[in-house]
Amino acid sequence: MRKIFVTIIALSTFLSAYAGGLLTNTNQSVHFLRNPARGASMEIDAVYTNPAGLAKLPVNGWHFTFSNQSAFQTRTITSTFAPFAGYGGEETKVFDGKTTAPIIPSLFAVYKMNKWAFSANIGVIGGGGKITFDKGLGSFEAPISMIPYQLKANGLLGVDGNPCNYSVNTYMEGSSIIYDGQLGATYAINDMFSVYAGGRINIVNNSYVGHIRDISINPFHPMLNPTGEMMLATTFFNNAKQAAQGASASLQPIIDGGAGGFTLDQLVAAGQMSPEQLAQLAGGLGLSPQEGGAMTILQVQGGYDQAAAAYGASANQTADKELDCTQSGMGVTPILGFNFNWKNLNIGVKYEFNTKIDVKNKTKVDDVNQFPDGEKTPYDIPAWLSVGAQYKIIPSVSVSAGYHHFFDSNAKMANDKQKHIDGGINEFLLGAEWQINKMFLVSAGGQLTKTGVTDDYQTDMAYSLNSYSVGMGGAINVTEKIRINLAYFFTKYEDWTKESTNYNGLPLPGKDTFSRTNNVFGIGVDFRF
Repeated sequence: MRKIFVTIIALSTFLSAYAGGLLTNTNQSVHFLRNPARGASMEIDAVYTNPAGLAKLPVNGWHFTFSNQSAFQTRTITSTFAPFAGYGGEETKVFDGKTTAPIIPSLFAVYKMNKWAFSANIGVIGGGGKITFDKGLGSFEAPISMIPYQLKANGLLGVDGNPCNYSVNTYMEGSSIIYDGQLGATYAINDMFSVYAGGRINIVNNSYVGHIRDISINPFHPMLNPTGEMMLATTFFNNAKQAAQGASASLQPIIDGGAGGFTLDQLVAAGQMSPEQLAQLAGGLGLSPQEGGAMTILQVQGGYDQAAAAYGASANQTADKELDCTQSGMGVTPILGFNFNWKNLNIGVKYEFNTKIDVKNKTKVDDVNQFPDGEKTPYDIPAWLSVGAQYKIIPSVSVSAGYHHFFDSNAKMANDKQKHIDGGINEFLLGAEWQINKMFLVSAGGQLTKTGVTDDYQTDMAYSLNSYSVGMGGAINVTEKIRINLAYFFTKYEDWTKESTNYNGLPLPGKDTFSRTNNVFGIGVDFRF
């Protein structure tokens, strides 16, 4: 059962990005939702997308934008593993997780003063949601489903000679949020060139709550479960432990009498043991009377002592397990930017450096001793590069393009998962905007994402998929100084199937197919004074 909770640490990446890298939300404002290609923006959202472009804000003074996004995601893992069937069931199971984040706020602020622009933003740079798996995952259930197989190997079947069945109550809920606060300054060298330098503080808050309860099995055993009914596995194994201890203790008087070196056959021949007792002692060790009869009393007692220890370990492993753990950490991201403007063309470049973060456990309950209170785990936010271009075809129509690269393989992750990433994520973006009249604007765009992860990276707790996204929306100029933004953004993901000869580290083959959906709605307001 220990493997089950070891994978929970991966929830942090499972919950993270709605758009962007493995740990980075690039959808920091509604402007992005209605046109993702914002890498050369010269509007208020450039605080995040192209901070060097803030030098091109049209007027001096204060500029603000406040946005809220509502994101809804699903994760579906279709897992195939023969032991899932038990008897009469299906080898393939579907495990669903849902993430709901109705409130993802962000606030951008800029003070423009001639050649200078001082900017700040507060938001959620990573995560922002809570994911719930009401029925656990394949990696949770696979070790449990092996229990009937192991019992069958020991000659314990269910009723009518069928394989033993199993049931379990599993639940997992996790949340991950990386709050951020960014400060920086932009300087216009001349009409063509401007630069930016700044930094972001990132505050990580993760929480994990889960349980594995009521693991039950139905092996037929003449003494321990004569009816073959479902019973708690921990009860069955504890009873088996007590029976083994009793058998061992029953042999001690014989050993104390000096006959420990005699075989069971010799004791039967001497009339000190009946053939029925020999058969029972041998059967308790899974042996035939002939095999058991050749063993000495000391060997038989040693076998029962080993069996008692094994049953005790199984009873402990199948007992109810609980987890209640939070994690927190903090790190600083240096940011540099550059902007070039010439006539109708604008080009923006931004580079965010790798952010070193270690999250620290604060553990209330950890029944598997995998999340020691106070222990730290690496949780770096990867460096990434953004390059964008915008061109005004006519004064009312502009087109834009962009490229993002996330250096995920250089960011330290839990269990060194970065070693299973080939470079990092690449994103390619296109968009267009049309100012219909002084009041109304419409825009749309798309994003193609190519993940850099390998098959070894993918698990049912943390996976990354190739995808394309489409965003659309518009803006309404309520007054000269107030504008409302509205948008919808969705992502279509490409399924990924991973086959394994040792499914989740178990000695049988299996496979997982990973799927995902993403829908985000946004509303925001720009204003200045």
